[in-house]
Amino acid sequence: MPGAGKSTIGVLLAKELVKEFVDTDLLIQLSEGKSLQDIIHDHGYQHLREVEEQVLLSANYMNHVIATGGSVVYSDAGMRHLKRSGRVVFLDVPLEELERRVHNYATRGIACPPGQKLPDLYQERRALYHQYADIVVNCTNKGQDELVSEIIYAEGEQFAEMDA
Repeated sequence: MPGAGKSTIGVLLAKELVKEFVDTDLLIQLSEGKSLQDIIHDHGYQHLREVEEQVLLSANYMNHVIATGGSVVYSDAGMRHLKRSGRVVFLDVPLEELERRVHNYATRGIACPPGQKLPDLYQERRALYHQYADIVVNCTNKGQDELVSEIIYAEGEQFAEMDA
């Protein structure tokens, strides 16, 4: 979800794991030469989702930490591509916390239908996040370092299960 901390936690996780970090929102903006909000304004939110899928499917980022836009879960092909490259982590932040963090909802470049409010978006996407996640991290009342540690621990547990 917007405001969940994907980019912030992603950078910290990449640093801790000594991996490169990629933010697909930035790749989208670079490929289109404009901000996410401008893409939505000029072409609509569906176009942003299409560009997001194209950017993701053209990416080959093995051994990277990748922060995606929150709407990536609308692309089954994109999510399958991500899952082939590694583990998908869902930062599960309560709606109330997201509402405190996201002050610029209408101008943030969120790929959703006009007029859709954050609670509705949260409800719609949350099931998709759970569907695709390999690791779900409950972010309630946890600091950044604790979240990074939980992701690393969960990743290690997943590898141990695969080896068993």
